[in-house]
Amino acid sequence: MKDVKEISNYCLNCKVKPCSIKGCPIQTQIPEFIAEVRNENYKKAYDILQSNNICSYICSLVCPQEEQCEGSCVRGIKGEPVNIGFLEKKVNEWAIENGYKYKIEKKENNGKKVGIIGSGPAGLACAAELLKEGYEVDIYEKDKIPGGILIYGIPDFRLSKDKIEIVINNLKDLGANFITNKELGKDFSLKQLLKKYDAVFLAIGATKSTTYSLSDDEITGVYKSDEFLKAYNENKFIENLGNVVVIGGGNVAMDSARVAVKMGAQNVKILYRRDRTHMPAREKELDEAIEDGVEFKELVRVVSANTQNGKIESVNCIRTEIKDGKAVDSENSEIYEEEANTVVFAIGLKPDKKLIQEQGIELDDCGYIKIDENGKTNLEKVFAGGDNTESKSTVCRALAAGKKGALGIIKSLK
Repeated sequence: MKDVKEISNYCLNCKVKPCSIKGCPIQTQIPEFIAEVRNENYKKAYDILQSNNICSYICSLVCPQEEQCEGSCVRGIKGEPVNIGFLEKKVNEWAIENGYKYKIEKKENNGKKVGIIGSGPAGLACAAELLKEGYEVDIYEKDKIPGGILIYGIPDFRLSKDKIEIVINNLKDLGANFITNKELGKDFSLKQLLKKYDAVFLAIGATKSTTYSLSDDEITGVYKSDEFLKAYNENKFIENLGNVVVIGGGNVAMDSARVAVKMGAQNVKILYRRDRTHMPAREKELDEAIEDGVEFKELVRVVSANTQNGKIESVNCIRTEIKDGKAVDSENSEIYEEEANTVVFAIGLKPDKKLIQEQGIELDDCGYIKIDENGKTNLEKVFAGGDNTESKSTVCRALAAGKKGALGIIKSLK
């Protein structure tokens, strides 16, 4: 592991630890685990990572380290930052290759029981913290396999499902009880759960895709990114995609475009109203999409679709430009056509406002669940965290929200 040794030696082992405190949402002890790697004590390095984050391996694969830990690295001020994500990945790979497991310490059962709705990263992190402290935990998942967005929203070429299965099995070993195929608002209500549990943590994520109308007529071939990715992840490939246009510029747009290629699309284009500099997707994700054959067109806004017998034949577009940081239509631009038979909207997800309000939970002005510094909602004994409480959340931020919710629950029940 020569590269690992060289990279670990590059770390300055800062006392102020901006990579951990400022950069990492869950404040992983980064200099500490790297110091153990430098000393070739991979067991200790793995223990440090796992004690703080049961999804450490997952984070090493999907987190935007360049914005988070590596983005705050002191080395990065005058040169290249320490490749923290690479080191975290290598330590986790070493543990699997050598059959080493971190033993999670668990306190005695304290007689309290918590229900968690949603088994994505926020729900899993909340469960882990509660189980360690001796709470009984039931985790409700609307789909048949636990994992939420990790299973159904991130394609296997970015995150293989066995990594998620390891986390699920570790939680089961701790005593977590997963209840699948049960959905809030359909199979049970929050009111019903509050009669059964001492506290409830809501981690249902942002489940409503943002879209806009492309035609006054009823048309086929228009998909929301979440359903498009889920079809791929469940191996239910959509046939006859033809020419695919993905609207958006985030990581979900990159995933959707690459998925379209793998599902057999004739050609795939990402059309984004901003330029590459203002694109939220990681450079790495865009580069990999282009390597897969995806064409990227910036400063383009899709206006409408041209159809024949209810099927899309092309989309009408207009050129845009960036003014004061905002994408606006170019004054001299004329409408032009881009070939398209399928359109995938990947311009953002929002919480299910109707479902949440029906449960009696207050939302903020942006449509997210309103919580206090402990993750508590307006309802007694109800906490929330993850994509349903903030926009542009990452896996690591969702994990941090889950941990905060667990600490809030523990504090309130004491």
